[in-house]
Amino acid sequence: MKSIEWIAGKVRFIDQTKLPHEEVYIETSDYRVVGEAIRRLQIRGAPAIGVAAAYAVLLAVDGRSSDSPEETQSEFYAAINYLSQTRPTAVNLFLSLKRMRRVFEENNTKNSVSVLFQLLQEAKAIHREDVEACEKIGEFGAALIEAGFSILTHCNTGVLATTGEGTAQAIITTAAKQQKIVRVYVDETRPLLQGARLTSWELVNAGIETILITDSTAGFLMQQRKVNAVIVGADRIAANGDVANKVGTYSLAVLAERHKIPFYVAAPTSTIDIVAEKGTHIPIEERDSHEITHINGVRVAANGVKVYAPAFDVTPSSLVTAIITEAGVLKPPYNESVLRVKQQMMTMHAGHL
Repeated sequence: MKSIEWIAGKVRFIDQTKLPHEEVYIETSDYRVVGEAIRRLQIRGAPAIGVAAAYAVLLAVDGRSSDSPEETQSEFYAAINYLSQTRPTAVNLFLSLKRMRRVFEENNTKNSVSVLFQLLQEAKAIHREDVEACEKIGEFGAALIEAGFSILTHCNTGVLATTGEGTAQAIITTAAKQQKIVRVYVDETRPLLQGARLTSWELVNAGIETILITDSTAGFLMQQRKVNAVIVGADRIAANGDVANKVGTYSLAVLAERHKIPFYVAAPTSTIDIVAEKGTHIPIEERDSHEITHINGVRVAANGVKVYAPAFDVTPSSLVTAIITEAGVLKPPYNESVLRVKQQMMTMHAGHL
């Protein structure tokens, strides 16, 4: 299964809102459809959003050979603007848009075929880098897992959230292949149940013993010494190592510290935002109140109740045992290790960043 593909001038993606009951794929040549899919969480997960955005920008230019350069340019920037407004927290989205814009601006004086080719190469590079990063994250992270471990994870960080094997979930599946993991506890992840619907589906299909729990059960599990490590993903990591991830992550980090359990964050270096000096500088998306007051279209909350629905929270770096990236395992002090690895990756990919 592939979460996102570029096939013959179209973007093909799995509609994650239909899972686990239906495996529905959508193909489109309209960047607006991709953008709306990102907004509606049909496509979700910071790395996957970044790849989808790159291909969506490509759709804005593809098939416009009969247009004037001015018309093509106008549509290109319209797509950039539209996509940038879909999800504010996942930094991979904005990094991909930045890279695609740079390629366009460096080549827009050439003919349309050449511009399209260069954009396609960049989008494929973003896709390829994500796949490779997932594999390395899995390898580095699995080395931290000891035989007989039971893992707790939150939200979804697997194949559906990336275009590779996942981030936190790649660590889990890699360690499971090494016969280190006994079982995985999966938070349901309210309000949209990414853990219940997506992560449990992926892990069960991978043949890993999976136990689904309500979000509020995690502390009791730790108190019973049933969890050996917590592994989560990230949507944006600040320069000081503060981590923005699916709401509920901060609570797990506090509980893990209380019970002296390692708390690991797994993410590609593209998720690091050195412009955001600390977590309070990361924009936090708020979702529609309907996602909390209703389940499957049925209202479960009292009429007239007010709702606060942040999609993410911020975990201070002081609660993070290690950040696992494709460039290695980062340890405190994060204001040094995070900056160092980001600079290394920026130098390595100087033509992209």
